[in-house]
Amino acid sequence: MTFVATLEPQALWGHFDQILTIPRGSKEEEQMRQYVIGVAERNGLEYETDAAGNVIVRKPGTAGHEGAPFTILQAHLDMVNEKNSDVDHDFSKDSIKPQRDGDYLKATGTTLGSDNGIGVATMLAILESKELVHGPLELLFTIDEETGLTGAAELSGEMLRGRQLINLDSEEENAIYVGCSGGADSNLTLPLSTAAAPKGAVALRVHMHGMKGGHSGIDIPLQRGNATKLLARALYAVHPGTPFQLADIEGGNKHNAIPRESFATAVLAKSDEAAFKHALEGELSAIQAEFRPAEPGMEFEITGTDVPAEVWDASTTATALQLIDALPHGVLAMSYDIPDLVETSTNLATVAVKDGALAIGLSSRSSVASALTALRQRIRATAQLAGAEVEEGNGYPGWQPNLKSHVLEVLKEVHVRELGVEPEMKAIHAGLECGLIGEKVPGMDMASFGPQIEFPHSPDERVKIDSVERFYRVVTGTLEALA
Repeated sequence: MTFVATLEPQALWGHFDQILTIPRGSKEEEQMRQYVIGVAERNGLEYETDAAGNVIVRKPGTAGHEGAPFTILQAHLDMVNEKNSDVDHDFSKDSIKPQRDGDYLKATGTTLGSDNGIGVATMLAILESKELVHGPLELLFTIDEETGLTGAAELSGEMLRGRQLINLDSEEENAIYVGCSGGADSNLTLPLSTAAAPKGAVALRVHMHGMKGGHSGIDIPLQRGNATKLLARALYAVHPGTPFQLADIEGGNKHNAIPRESFATAVLAKSDEAAFKHALEGELSAIQAEFRPAEPGMEFEITGTDVPAEVWDASTTATALQLIDALPHGVLAMSYDIPDLVETSTNLATVAVKDGALAIGLSSRSSVASALTALRQRIRATAQLAGAEVEEGNGYPGWQPNLKSHVLEVLKEVHVRELGVEPEMKAIHAGLECGLIGEKVPGMDMASFGPQIEFPHSPDERVKIDSVERFYRVVTGTLEALA
């Protein structure tokens, strides 16, 4: 137990304090799932699981409200496991270490997991409450949201009795989300031709780090640097004047997180070392100055390292750098209909050497299906020009806004009554499970709402503590109004 359990409302924060001790990376949610089932069992509540690992807990309506329509509350059990490279933390067994930073709660060098742990803790508090007024409830806990919304994709719509749903996975206070983008991944594989490292060569390890990263949808309009893209840009710029061969390049490890740091090993003639370092430092310094407003902590180091036995040949080195430099990243189009909403973007998310090939992963998003198709075609064309193979996933659908929604209207009224603030109606440039659930259950009436969570999917993640109390009041007030 930490200080987190003493925050208000304690029913919610007590569960979140426990959640901080439970490993729950994507596809590794079993302990978290058992925690939810344990809470249901000790409260004598009906629950159901499916083959994917999703859990539905059903709670009867309170006295006098047993005949009201079912309302579904929904959140996902998994979190993004990200940490700073200098932090010793094993997400498979170590507890998240919380700390208070003024008005905010954050973790110590890792993601906090408030996305979507606060939503899960809210549902568990409601599940256990004997005081709240509500109609019949279905509390839907999905798995593996962060790596492609797998749990929602494999959920059977027949499991759900309700036809009105509140998703608790939004991250902006005083905003109700009524739509989201669709998305899909592209995975590229570039064959690597290698050769023995030249005799008498030296090897230099280049490291870019100290960048903010963040959620590849929500944070993409902040124009933060992509460490992998920028490192490849610098290396490609100096390659013609000071030839070298790469032995590796890597950066990023999550499809939905902007890469915060990147590494590369360059092998070159000893006689070219000084010129190479001078040219590369110049390029990297220029990038630092260019991105300073968005990335004040950006740093780089060029250090000597052992010469590897094998390097990529000259043609492969050039092609790999050209490909990474040419692939799109960032905001590609803004919405014509909704001010300040990103319509289309892509995140060059992961680069790593695997099984003798360079594996590159991109995550693309758009609220317009044809624009998403065109973007993936552009990525495919660029990859094929470089001789890379392309594998494309099926993706997930967007969620079209319904401004005449009954759930939305009630949520707005309760928000004004409880907080005295008219909430904004928004769409989010990220995937919400509402899109998949709405596809599986046509006519599902949905809205998404959450507390103030900032910089998710990065070690800078934080949640505004007092916003959680306000969020809980609105959620519970809305359940009473819907009863």
